[in-house]
Amino acid sequence: MDYRDYDTRLAAYALIIDERDRVLLSLWNGGQTPQWTMPGGGVEFQETVEEAAVRELREESGYDVELGPLLGVDTVVIGADERLRGENRPLKGIRVVFAATVVGGELTAEVGGSTDEARWIPLDEVGSLPRVGLVDASLQMLRKQP
Repeated sequence: MDYRDYDTRLAAYALIIDERDRVLLSLWNGGQTPQWTMPGGGVEFQETVEEAAVRELREESGYDVELGPLLGVDTVVIGADERLRGENRPLKGIRVVFAATVVGGELTAEVGGSTDEARWIPLDEVGSLPRVGLVDASLQMLRKQP
């Protein structure tokens, strides 16, 4: 399929694990049922992926973050029949994931966005949560770091 025949969405996310082995996740409300996801989202036209990750973290969690290394890029393909808003074209999602640390701000819920809350979740509880595949992919990227 030619690149002009599908939609592309570039998004930036951050994986933050605190000193108590908890990961910061956001509760995504865009699907049929809420699911936990990595905080982050779409890159605006004028932004770099780094700028988008910092902005999205602030919007979804209330935290100011400092980005660390790039952990990896996850790609997902969604067929036209699986699109949530009835678009009639397939979508290729390109999700760039950075490590990050909190440097300021206060944990707050996003208002009027695609997530309802942000929460620190113990790593050993993540496997039992309803979650999008990006959560597992991001944690796998971290495990592969030298």
